This record gives sequence, structure tokens and C-alpha cells, in this order.
Amino acid sequence: MTGIFKTNRLLLFVLGICLLGSCQTKQTNVYNILDYGATGDGTTDDAPALQRAIDACSKAGGGTVLVPAGHTFLCSPFRLASYVDLHLEPNSCLLANPDESVYTESAFGENRGEGMMWISGKGLKNVSITGTGTIDGNGVAFMGKELEDSYELKPVTDFDPRPHVLTLTDVEKLVIRDVTIRNSAYWTVHLIGCRDASIDGINILNNLKIRNGDGIDVDHSKDVRIANCFIESGDDCICLKNRREFEQYGPCEDVVVSNCTMTSRSCAIKIGSENMDSIRRVLFTNCIIKDSNRGIGIQNRDEGTVTDVTFSNMIVDCRFFSDVWWGKAEAIYVTSYPRAVGNHKDAGWRFPKGATKGACGEVSHIYFHNIRCMSENGAFVGGDTPEKVNHIYFDQVSLSLQKKTAYEGGIYDKRPCDGEGFVRGNTYGFYIDTASDIRLQSCNVAWGTPRPDHAADNVKTVNATGVKVMP
Repeated sequence: MTGIFKTNRLLLFVLGICLLGSCQTKQTNVYNILDYGATGDGTTDDAPALQRAIDACSKAGGGTVLVPAGHTFLCSPFRLASYVDLHLEPNSCLLANPDESVYTESAFGENRGEGMMWISGKGLKNVSITGTGTIDGNGVAFMGKELEDSYELKPVTDFDPRPHVLTLTDVEKLVIRDVTIRNSAYWTVHLIGCRDASIDGINILNNLKIRNGDGIDVDHSKDVRIANCFIESGDDCICLKNRREFEQYGPCEDVVVSNCTMTSRSCAIKIGSENMDSIRRVLFTNCIIKDSNRGIGIQNRDEGTVTDVTFSNMIVDCRFFSDVWWGKAEAIYVTSYPRAVGNHKDAGWRFPKGATKGACGEVSHIYFHNIRCMSENGAFVGGDTPEKVNHIYFDQVSLSLQKKTAYEGGIYDKRPCDGEGFVRGNTYGFYIDTASDIRLQSCNVAWGTPRPDHAADNVKTVNATGVKVMP
């Protein structure tokens, strides 16, 4: 018995050493930013310490950069690196430095008129941001005077210091999971030329009065999955586009969005308006849009095309907001118009080099299935010519139209377009203006009490061909 006891004790001792060694091996792959000089007092700039931890982790072959619980880390701009998981523990926070002078690197390359970068990364592989902590963009610190339903933007010329929260360019194999991102001063998550990206279970809680406060922008990116997210944003919640500044990355394609809940003062789901390439093979399903200025929008304003897009199994709830925000409570919006010629800070980036006028590409094969809408306005479909918007299918789309606000009704918003920005007249369930091959099958329109302003027939067609209303 004594021999057996000694043998077992020896085995336990050896096992303990093995387990300890395993724990130590695992621990060496975790880089706590406190160990690299971060203070977490909410006032000291901890960006240099955070950058040291990220660089050390990547140089060692990868691992976890830990943002520990119970601390707020004020940060100036910093960059992510390959093979790094930036992990935010519960009750941890990264807070954007409110000093505008620290933001000097443009989020749009040579175009410095649309904000700077805070957290960024370019040309990376295997990058992740995880955990249940918070990334706070400190948005209101960069705003001007508070207005009724927005903040006044500070005057700028060719340089806008407002920081985008997260700008990732040319990243392969990207994961963003579980974190809360809030209070962005400009765009929140911007994917440029990324491949194989998964965004799952995150909260984006932006101030609804901050203009340009997009939630997730998928730009020239491929094989993207967005699921189980809750997004509140003053501007678009989820937007697919092809910006001219990044044309080298090619089309935006193969994107799936599912099980998301969204609120926007502009357009909850938008494709465009910037689109100089092609957007194709896209699916939005099982989503809820609530209290938004526009629900589902395809807003093509450049020479690029939009094809093979499906929206299914959705609830859409819209209402009017002021003209500060694009949209007039259109529950569904499918358009292609040439972009307006502008004189704003980044107008030189809106058209192809050397061009002074824009052109709009084709929007075709767009499918809406099992969509239930409640709004002050209906669906609007229109294009520059009938051929520009074609093969648009509505199947089991229901519209319940009811007056909710004191804003004027009987109006549709075509901005930003060349010419008149608004269509004025009556409120229709489906307004089809200059389009072709439109089919409505098993759709219905119900008028609530009180009715919207200038409530009219369920369907109006203007200069449209091949419109079919099926039982």
C-alpha cells in the first residue's frame, strides 16, 4: 500500500507539473496591456502601451491582447496586426481620445474630407476583436451644437478630424464578435477590400443625432457574414458600397446578413449610394427594422451595378424625420439616378477622374419576399430610364400605411440625384416611376387611421413597362 501511495503521489506531482506547464504555455500567448504600461485611468493616453502589446503579440506569432476588466483606457489612434485577437473583458472600455489634433490619417486615403482613422489595420491576416467589453468613439466630443433631431457639424474645408471607430483594409479572415461599439463620431465599422469576414453578436449603439454615424459599411468586400447584431445609428445601419477611393479591390459580393435588429434616422439597410463597381449575390433575411426614416433602400447613384439581391422574412417600421436625413419613410426603396454635381468638401471624389457629370448603372433582379411593413409611406421604385431599374419582384409584401408624425406626407426622396431631389404628390402603396419588368404577387396595402397625407390608390405607375399585379 505504501508503494502504491508513493507511486500515485508521484503521478499526481508529474501531472501537476504538466498542467502547470500547459497553463504557463497558454499564458505566454496572452498580452495584458497593463503589463505594457497602460494605466486604465480614463485620462492617460494608453495607445502607446496598447500598440506595444499588439506588436509584441504579432511578432511572437500571434495570441490574445487582453483589455482587462474594470478599466477605461483612453486611446489615440492605434493599429491592429496579423494573428492578434484583441479581447475586451467584461466591464472594460477603450475610449477615443477627444483631442481632434491626434487624428491625422485619413479613413479614405487621399480624400481627407470624410474623417480620420482611430482603430485601423491594413494588409492583415487572421484578425479578431472579441469579448463583451466596450469600444467607445466619444462621438459627442467632436460635434457642434445640439439641434432638434441632430447635431450641428463643425465647419471643415478639405479636412474632417472626426474619427471613424474601426477601419479595416485588405484583411483576410476577420472576426468581430460579442463586443459593444458605441458613440461613433463618424462611421463605426468599415470593411474595405476584406475577404472572409464574420461579424456576429455585436451591439452598435450610436447617438441617433450624429450624422454620418453609419453602423457597418461593407465596401469592396467579399464573403461577408453579419448575424445576430443590434444596431442603432443616426445614418445607415448596414450599408454595402464600392467607394471610388478603393476601386483596386473590385466588386462587393457574396454577403449574407441575418437575424439583426436595426434603428436608423436615415436608411436601416442600404445598398449605395457610392457604387462605382458591382454589388451582387446578397441576402438579407430574418431582420427587424424599427423606428427608421427609411427601411430597405437600394440607392444607386454611380456607374456601378446592383444585381441578384434578396430580402426575405422581415418586419419594417418607418416614420418621417426632418430633411437633415435622407429618406421620406419609404419602407422599400429601389432607385438608380445619376449623382448630383456638388460643391462640398469631397465633391472631387464623387465622379470618375476627369468627369464633371455622373452616370448611373443598372439595378436588376431584386427580390422581396415575405416583408411586413408599417409606415407613413409605401414602396418607391424608380430610375433614370426604364431599363436602369428592371426585374424587381415583390412577393407577399404587405404595407400598412398610417400617419404617425406631423411632418408633411405625399413626398418621396430621390437625393442625392441630378435635378429635383423630391417627388411630390400623393401617398401610394407602390409608386413605380420609370422602371421595367416589375411584378407584385400576393401583396396587399392597408390604410390605417389616420391615413397618411394625400392617401391615393394602392399602385401608381409612371413611364413603366411590364408591370404585373398578380392575385
